[in-house]
Amino acid sequence: MSLTRTTCPYCGVGCGVLAGSDGTIKGDPDHPANFGRLCSKGAALGDTIDLEGRLLHPKVNGADTDWDTALDLVTEKFSAAIAEHGPESVAFYASGQLLTEDYYVANKLMKGFIGAANIDTNSRLCMASSVAGHKRAFGTDTVPGTYADLEQADLVVLVGSNLAWCHPVLYQRIAAAKEARPDMRIVNVDPRHTATTDLADMHLQIAPDGDIALFNGLLAYLVEVGAVDLAYVQEHVHGCFDAVKSAQLGDPLNSGLGAGDLAAFYQLWTQTKKVVTIYSQGVNQSSCGTDKVNAILNCHLATGRIGRPGMGPFSVTGQPNAMGGREVGGLANMLANHLELDNADHQHLVQDFWDSPTICTKPGLKAVDLFEACARGQIKALWVMSTNPAVSMPDSNGVAAAIAAVPFVVTSDIMKKTDTNNLAHVLLPATGWGEKDGTVTNSERRISRQRAFLPSPGIARPDWDIISDVATRMGFGDAFAYKKPADIFAEYVALDGAASHIARDLDLSIFADADYAKLIPTQWPQDDHRFFADGRFYHPDGKARMIAVIAPILTKPRFTLNTGRNRDQWHTMMRTGKSARLSAHLAEPFVEINPADAVELGAAAGALIEVESVYGRTFLRALITPGVAKGQLFAPMHWTRQRTTNGTVNSVAAPLTDPVSGQPALKSNAVIAQVYKAKWCGFLACINEPTPQTPYAAISPTKTGWQVELAGSKMPVDWEAEARRLCGQTGGDASTQTDATIGSTRIAITQDGKITALFFASPTPVVVSRTAIIDMIGTDTAPLAALAGRSPSDRPDAGATVCACFNVGRNTLLAAVTNGAHSVAALGDATCAGTNCGSCKPELTALLAQAQIPMAAE
Repeated sequence: MSLTRTTCPYCGVGCGVLAGSDGTIKGDPDHPANFGRLCSKGAALGDTIDLEGRLLHPKVNGADTDWDTALDLVTEKFSAAIAEHGPESVAFYASGQLLTEDYYVANKLMKGFIGAANIDTNSRLCMASSVAGHKRAFGTDTVPGTYADLEQADLVVLVGSNLAWCHPVLYQRIAAAKEARPDMRIVNVDPRHTATTDLADMHLQIAPDGDIALFNGLLAYLVEVGAVDLAYVQEHVHGCFDAVKSAQLGDPLNSGLGAGDLAAFYQLWTQTKKVVTIYSQGVNQSSCGTDKVNAILNCHLATGRIGRPGMGPFSVTGQPNAMGGREVGGLANMLANHLELDNADHQHLVQDFWDSPTICTKPGLKAVDLFEACARGQIKALWVMSTNPAVSMPDSNGVAAAIAAVPFVVTSDIMKKTDTNNLAHVLLPATGWGEKDGTVTNSERRISRQRAFLPSPGIARPDWDIISDVATRMGFGDAFAYKKPADIFAEYVALDGAASHIARDLDLSIFADADYAKLIPTQWPQDDHRFFADGRFYHPDGKARMIAVIAPILTKPRFTLNTGRNRDQWHTMMRTGKSARLSAHLAEPFVEINPADAVELGAAAGALIEVESVYGRTFLRALITPGVAKGQLFAPMHWTRQRTTNGTVNSVAAPLTDPVSGQPALKSNAVIAQVYKAKWCGFLACINEPTPQTPYAAISPTKTGWQVELAGSKMPVDWEAEARRLCGQTGGDASTQTDATIGSTRIAITQDGKITALFFASPTPVVVSRTAIIDMIGTDTAPLAALAGRSPSDRPDAGATVCACFNVGRNTLLAAVTNGAHSVAALGDATCAGTNCGSCKPELTALLAQAQIPMAAE
């Protein structure tokens, strides 16, 4: 079996992958982003390439059709809307999971041929505040450093970034560097204690949105102790530094941190020359996210700690091609190739190069504004590409209603059923990862190839090809006559050459004569790969700008909900949700809650918490942990209406945005919380995919079928009938056990001597061995034995999954501890847990502590 060199489709680290058509997945040891490492999601890519649930033919109003019929309708509806209501009546909503070639063509069609800028992307939810902060400070959207800087730094400051879960390969690179150089220091700035915190020498448990107060305080401290590089500032930073110094920077205690922690951090930062500050969604996803970015950049500019080995600010992106989208102008306020949308000279250059009939002259609608325009009736035709905004956007119920209000909606997707597809008039089958060719750019500006190693399923087509076909039908065929992705990439590089006289950071000259088929992972610019070491920036005077930002006055609602990501899931789980091993770690929507809050609410472990805002409500399983501060809640956003009833997290998120970047403030939502008083709770494992309709349900795949966590508001009259309704099985034999004293019921359904469903219900959350129950589905275990809810004596119960890479359960790990594995390394030797991506190492450490095993030296 030959393996194809390609690139992972998940986060912005941009890991190289060796992939085979049989599902073989290996890390590419020669790729400079990961050197062979993969995270749990990347390692499980082979579990996600089957065709179950795939969209294989175009659909119009739910019925299969051919490409001509579907694309004629798309062209007719978009052309009619433009003719009657103008170009700004139509919109594209794209994705950081598109390849650069797809992004380029969509951007070209909307901005250069339709003539509006109404193309935005889910990357608006990811890194728009970094873009805005970079442009204010540097004059361009430039990430100054490289991944090597993370390993060369003497101090790494992680701000609003759970790197261990969200960018595990970068986390492992830093962990390895710290192991090699124990004097290296790591500071974790985060309202939560996360898996990343366990690597840190210092955890600053900041208040939500306290970042500006923290870094303004650092800047004031740098001035106070004479640590500002005055010569650098005088030569390379605009005089507004004086304004920054004289500004009311605010009290750093408003960060929520104590004076001792602040002093220790400020001294460490000041005394360590080689500092890298890594920041991510905890900074960006805020109503003051752009100001947070500039507060961080101010400190690096004031000390000249930028653009040199081991020092500088570093924004890490959440999506595989967020950077590629930024390069080709995928956001509503950008032109292609890092050219300025509001610059007439740049507009003319792009229009001339494209030979287009028109060009957009003002920014389009940003993501939140776009869907609000849909709700108002302003958008008459909407095309959603490779994303699921009915789940991922804040106020997701409102966004779903807004999409439903648009007269014509088309989606390009790989799956038939998504929350957004269910609202569309036309579904267009796109090729997915493993089936399409193109390029992506990672967080350190490295362009890598994604290559096909699977045939296109059904009659699915690449996104660029679908968009080009519509453009041709609209009368623009000559400009979209691409035969292959290499043609688009060559045009993209040529446009960069045509704009080479304009001072920008983007420099694609290294690709001018590149062999696209053999393209190796390549970083721009060509030489040092870092920016600003020479002190030259991209404002007209060549100097950087320090921006005087004011720390917000922090409000303290009873509960603040922080949304984020789970270790083993990705976005709305359309891909990762197909993998049973990824779903085994945390199989249902949950909310982290402080023990004191749990006591106040009367919430025992495993209780369902009803979280509500003015926008909606959601039911989440309580995970009681001191890792979140009192009054703060944390919940991952992945679950969709396909996988849960009343468990979508962004349904309660407010559509508040940063006024500069337009990025939603998904990290600090004011909510109320209470225990959901269910009449009964249940757990179901079955061989077929169920579709339960209960006040709460969370569905996930298992290695033997499916599992469902349940809660009901009314006691069923007939438990067997309820069990059959929930699992969708009307045939077979049912065996029932009841315990009237505690009100529990257990039901096994068998067909042809095999267990096809096991159902457990009780007045409180069901306590059974879920792993054991799942393992019994499809076996000939005797029904009464199965209803015991634990493993038969001849089948060891692995317990809840801890390591998703190797599917290692808690009980397996405890057995290894009993047998002498008294360190994380020894557990890895005995079970393989923690030896791949390493994201489970904090859980291994916690398990050893709970087992009261003194930590052995690694």
